[in-house]
Amino acid sequence: MDFKSKADKTIEYFKKNGFKKTADKIKYKIFNFIKNRKEYIENENNYRLWIENNEPNESQLEEQRKKIFEYAPKISIVVPMYNTKEIFLKELVLSVMEQTYQNWELCLADGSPKKLEYIDNYVSQSEKIKYKYLNENMGISGNTNCAIEMSTGDYIALLDHDDILPKFSLYEIVKAINKDKDAEFIYTDEDKIFEGKRNGPHFKSDFAPDTLMSYNYICHFSILKRNLMERIGYLNKEFDGSQDYDLIFRATENANRIIHIPKILYHWRMNEDSVALNSSAKPYAYEAAKRAIKAHLERIGEDAEVEDSECLGIYNLNYKIKGSPKVSIIIPNKDNKKFLSKCIKSIFAKTNYGNIEIIIVENNSNTKGIFRYYKKIQSDCRIKVIEHNQKQFNYSELNNYGISKCSGEYVVLLNNDIKIISNNWIEKMLGICQRKDVGIVGTKLLYKNRNIQHAGIVFGNKYVAWHVNAGSNLNDSGYMARNNIIQNYSAVTGAMMMISKKDYNSVGGMDEEFPIAYNDVDLCFKIREKHKVVVMNPLILAYHYESRTRDYDDKSEEKKNRLREEGIRFMDKWNRFYEKTDPYFNPNFRQDIAKMVVRKDRVNI
Repeated sequence: MDFKSKADKTIEYFKKNGFKKTADKIKYKIFNFIKNRKEYIENENNYRLWIENNEPNESQLEEQRKKIFEYAPKISIVVPMYNTKEIFLKELVLSVMEQTYQNWELCLADGSPKKLEYIDNYVSQSEKIKYKYLNENMGISGNTNCAIEMSTGDYIALLDHDDILPKFSLYEIVKAINKDKDAEFIYTDEDKIFEGKRNGPHFKSDFAPDTLMSYNYICHFSILKRNLMERIGYLNKEFDGSQDYDLIFRATENANRIIHIPKILYHWRMNEDSVALNSSAKPYAYEAAKRAIKAHLERIGEDAEVEDSECLGIYNLNYKIKGSPKVSIIIPNKDNKKFLSKCIKSIFAKTNYGNIEIIIVENNSNTKGIFRYYKKIQSDCRIKVIEHNQKQFNYSELNNYGISKCSGEYVVLLNNDIKIISNNWIEKMLGICQRKDVGIVGTKLLYKNRNIQHAGIVFGNKYVAWHVNAGSNLNDSGYMARNNIIQNYSAVTGAMMMISKKDYNSVGGMDEEFPIAYNDVDLCFKIREKHKVVVMNPLILAYHYESRTRDYDDKSEEKKNRLREEGIRFMDKWNRFYEKTDPYFNPNFRQDIAKMVVRKDRVNI
């Protein structure tokens, strides 16, 4: 983005938000630039250590060369060429020829204005290299399709003409195929290479449909089984610039099995003409990307507006609501008039959706003031207070009781210490929640100081569950913009989540064996076992004053022991999940801190 564009954007932000917020944002961006530069250097050093500790050495590469796989498919690497620089093609061809797995072919389709003088020097190096001069430039898609037509392999791998593969790339892909022979679409992690140096590793999640609709996180290295490619058709020139994005959508819509290999198996070259270095290098690509998303939505029967975000290449989706189903907002409460009144006021201030009811589940309140407040607010026919007194506090039981008494098709579980910030929050949650593949929708929650309290929950074999990027500044976009995109996670907090009443009841609601902790994560896990996804929408913001009714942060030994017991019980119940890594949290990230930070060695620190 040039200076004028940035200035215009700043002026527009100033007109909308005023001087103080604009000044705060500018101050944060300056601070963040300095901080990011420091973190970049630190991460660069960490990544060098990661490479040393995680990638095979020469003796291990030699062992790979000796490996005889039970199934040894031919991998066709297809490359569209156009005025390719000799040094780039030289490195590309060498990277393929040096693969430790050797059942491959390299198919080069050249749309350059004239045949490159140097090409014969590289094509003649192996009979497995096929080259075709096309006499015309058919565009990225057309040139790639010609390369695919030249291919004869069992799997087709897409490689750009200026990128390279590490020596062990095809070995790891074939290893994954042998582990799961149903694999039809495979993708890997990647990094960038600039002037011979590697940086910017992109450690990805397993397949996540909402993350993919926010941006093309899959990108490189994509490998498709031939019969899948033939079923879905080749690349579509209507999406040139984002042709791979369109292909990935069609592949993931139709693949019987999608495999993610959490290893860096592709190096994306950074140069002045590459989006890897300059996000505005191909402006037409972003319009093509939005069309690709829209086409995907139409194929799967969903209706949503696709909008640009503040960041090029990242998109926000606003789903259109089907009908006007009633939404029941369930709020457990004990005594706390101060926070409950703030919560109720914020609901009415920020809600335009008309068909709602608010059910307050009263639990053992002692103060007269709260009952006077209940009487006052129930003059609004949309609010109902029901009593469910307990000898011992059980959050799961309170929500189960509240939902048993509600009349909505969809329910929002809401803590009494939540203050809604975003307008149209119900519409934004409901539009997503109505999708057939979605089970639960969560939101981004903030501490009073506007740092992030919740932006998604992940789990690991060392920790029961934790909030990703907790404590980060609201303006911190996070690793690969993960703080700011609609995406999938293993769980979201029950402090503010939406679920259909039908889905809630189908899994037995919240497990009352978890009276305080992990009941929300347990609910998300049960929903995911129904083959539905959990979605976190960070475009919906709310303050969470963090358990003001019940002191969950109490440091007494009794409460710490109870929390520990619930954690053990939870991990026992979901042992089958903990035998694997969290699908939405790459195993190359550290588990001992909230932020997504690359670990340095093989052992989780």
